[in-house]
Amino acid sequence: MEFHAADPLVLTNAKVVAADRVFLGWVATDHGRIVETGEGHGPKGAIDCQGDYLLPGLVELHTDHLEAHFMPRPRVFWHAGSAVMAYDAQIATAGITTVFDSFRVGMDEHEDWRSGAGEQVVTLADAIERARAADLLRADHQTHLRCEIPAPNVVEFLEEFLTQHPARLVSLMDHTPGQRQFRDLDKYFIYYQGKTGKSERELAEVVRERQRVGRERADANRPRIVALAHAHGLTLASHDDTTLDDVEQAKREGVHIAEFPTTHEAAAASRDAGMATVMGAPNVVRGGSHSGNASARDLAEAGLLDILSSDYVPAALLMAAFHLADAPSIGGLAGAVRLVTKNPAEAAGLIDRGEIVVGRRADLVRVRAHHGEPVARAVWREGVRVA
Repeated sequence: MEFHAADPLVLTNAKVVAADRVFLGWVATDHGRIVETGEGHGPKGAIDCQGDYLLPGLVELHTDHLEAHFMPRPRVFWHAGSAVMAYDAQIATAGITTVFDSFRVGMDEHEDWRSGAGEQVVTLADAIERARAADLLRADHQTHLRCEIPAPNVVEFLEEFLTQHPARLVSLMDHTPGQRQFRDLDKYFIYYQGKTGKSERELAEVVRERQRVGRERADANRPRIVALAHAHGLTLASHDDTTLDDVEQAKREGVHIAEFPTTHEAAAASRDAGMATVMGAPNVVRGGSHSGNASARDLAEAGLLDILSSDYVPAALLMAAFHLADAPSIGGLAGAVRLVTKNPAEAAGLIDRGEIVVGRRADLVRVRAHHGEPVARAVWREGVRVA
């Protein structure tokens, strides 16, 4: 999608955010790759960035925001192709050049507030493939399958999907009330009453039923999901690990990424086990978890944060990186930007991007700080301007 011809491209008078430092200089690209960087003024004819920051394109590992475009109201479905294009545009204008579209696999029969959304995974995946084939996408889209392990149909759906569609990342989720994200049942009631409109009595019945079947189904489904992921060469992520036992299980299963550990001890144990820890960018921007779990800033200040995810707000990724630039042990803006570029790219095995260095993909974002908040002013993917 060529919004502007941009190959070769030279950008100058920019605060270039490299992996280990920020310097005033210039970046040159050709054939979609970074071919040269330098300090001071760039070659004649370069685009003047007017002192704005120049970042690597952001890499998003976990966002289910496509569902909000596809189902803008409960049980109201929008055209899949139109939803994909609107979502892709929002992703790109947030500075995200690589996005893992996080599709929910496995339906919980009690979550009728999103009834049908998870069942449309194939519809949305097909719509993304059609848009990619037509060269309509601004961002590079990868597939992340979020497997709700207590769901009755999760294994069969995963098997079928993987025979027809490529994927790169699988996460192991379990939202059974009373554990992990919703270890605090009061938080569960607050969250789902707001989502579903159910009364406390109706939700209490849902909780009893989910707790009754959750453990049995999870014990049966989890090893099968893990085996499928390994058989297809996919990166495994755990989700909402809370206890040391949770982390130990993930370690035995060959998990490489710990998504949203809910406690400090789980984050520390995940790091000790060699996993990359992911926390939500909204958690940083809002100043804490919406469900009362661990603070992303606290983990960052303790040196236990590797990656940020925009989760449900695409714009949060860039904002959170700038918000954490002053956190001790992060390493300034360069270290904070690594959380949304180099680190997630490497955790997902995408070693061709995520850093402004010769040879990497020319995925770049021009950013200006406006009243202290970062604004993406221009975005290039592989040297082509897409926003």
